[in-house]
Amino acid sequence: MKLNLKKAVRTVPMILAMMLAAASYAANTTETIDATARGTSTQMGKDFNVKVIINQYSTPEDREMLKSAFQQGGHEGLAKALFKMKPVGRIQIPGTVGSTIAYVRTIDTATGRKIRFVTNRRIAFAENRMNTRSASYDLTAGEIEINQQDKNKSGGVLYPAAQLTINKDGELQFELFQNPWQLVNIIDWTKGKK
Repeated sequence: MKLNLKKAVRTVPMILAMMLAAASYAANTTETIDATARGTSTQMGKDFNVKVIINQYSTPEDREMLKSAFQQGGHEGLAKALFKMKPVGRIQIPGTVGSTIAYVRTIDTATGRKIRFVTNRRIAFAENRMNTRSASYDLTAGEIEINQQDKNKSGGVLYPAAQLTINKDGELQFELFQNPWQLVNIIDWTKGKK
């Protein structure tokens, strides 16, 4: 096969330009949301910052896979499936290394959108070694409601240690090891881009 040098010289810059455009698009699709987690009940008076970074949203196929994993293996099946998923984002809390987010979706609402996420919780060495009750609450989940009409009405909730169960009505729900944290002072740095 004979290489056409002139054609190659014209093609390489075009390929590079396409790669740069794709990288630029990927960088622009990342969403960053900052919030303050405010303690409720026994954690009252404690606040910390939370940053949620979403690189991409999970697909409907991901959702079906998690649903199937839960139906077949219950909470443990779901936790294993989440562990195997490719990360789609990250949750960062000051003073920790943070965690990857395994599943995230957005739902349009009348005033904006709701973002739901779930991931495996990092179990501390002592929790695992002592086989504490908290070790079985191995998920972290959250919901952020972004009100695009009035940002002061944006809010959410963070479940730092949870497990998924089915209630008496057959609906999925989170069982919590500790009280949820209220998310306030929501700042959507992406201004609602999807």
